[in-house]
Amino acid sequence: MEDLFGAEGGASALMDQAMALIMTYAPKVVLAIVTLIVGLWLINRLVGVLDSKLGKKDPTLNKFLCGLVSAILKILLLISVASMVGIATTSFIAIIGAAGLAVGLALQGSLANFAGGVLILIFKPFKVGDVIEAQGYLGSVREISILYTLIDTFDNRRIIIPNGQLANASLTNMSIYDTRRCDMSFGIGYGDDIDKAKAVCKRLIEEDERAMKDPEPLIVVGALGESSVDLTVRVWTKAGDLWPFYWDMQEKVKKAFDAEGISIPFPQRDVHMVKSD
Repeated sequence: MEDLFGAEGGASALMDQAMALIMTYAPKVVLAIVTLIVGLWLINRLVGVLDSKLGKKDPTLNKFLCGLVSAILKILLLISVASMVGIATTSFIAIIGAAGLAVGLALQGSLANFAGGVLILIFKPFKVGDVIEAQGYLGSVREISILYTLIDTFDNRRIIIPNGQLANASLTNMSIYDTRRCDMSFGIGYGDDIDKAKAVCKRLIEEDERAMKDPEPLIVVGALGESSVDLTVRVWTKAGDLWPFYWDMQEKVKKAFDAEGISIPFPQRDVHMVKSD
């Protein structure tokens, strides 16, 4: 009987301790969960407002800064929630620091990409909307995020390039200046009239409104090839008119040369058959 009463007393003591723990920590856990939910909602709202406000003023900085602010606020929220439950903040921060060091060693590439993103935003080699050529791709910059830059090519492909590669390699920004020089080369035969061919090119350029008058177009003999006299033609246009002008000139020059009797030579080889007895 004493053993039975002793067991019942022990179970009752355990129940009392469990109830005491529940009464002590249940409000803290509930409050921590509510704080976590409300905090995440507020962070998302804040980041959304920042995204809408900053997106109109600086689309380049927008995505990067929003991602960084979101990450920092969520880490601070987790630390606050942990302290509310009763976890020692100093120990929690130490654990996060140790985990951060381990993750940092494992993700050195990601840290390099983050640093590359910071360098891109500081020195601004390009911004959202610029047309760049980098890492073998040509396209328009759509977004600069914390770790990656998104580029849309002109045939509707999405290219994702790590920021570290963009910050530490050469790239070509084709949107820095409003004007660009269109370089073309047209070959004529050695028996054709050079002055006549140059006059035809000049007339076609003057008839096209996209060709700028200043700087003045350049039409010169660029090289004496194996089978042709190569005319070098350089014309300045607005950046958006460069390729349409280039393609139109290729067709116009071919038709004009044909109409004027100016030949456009192409490589050819004469083969002589020798019959042996």
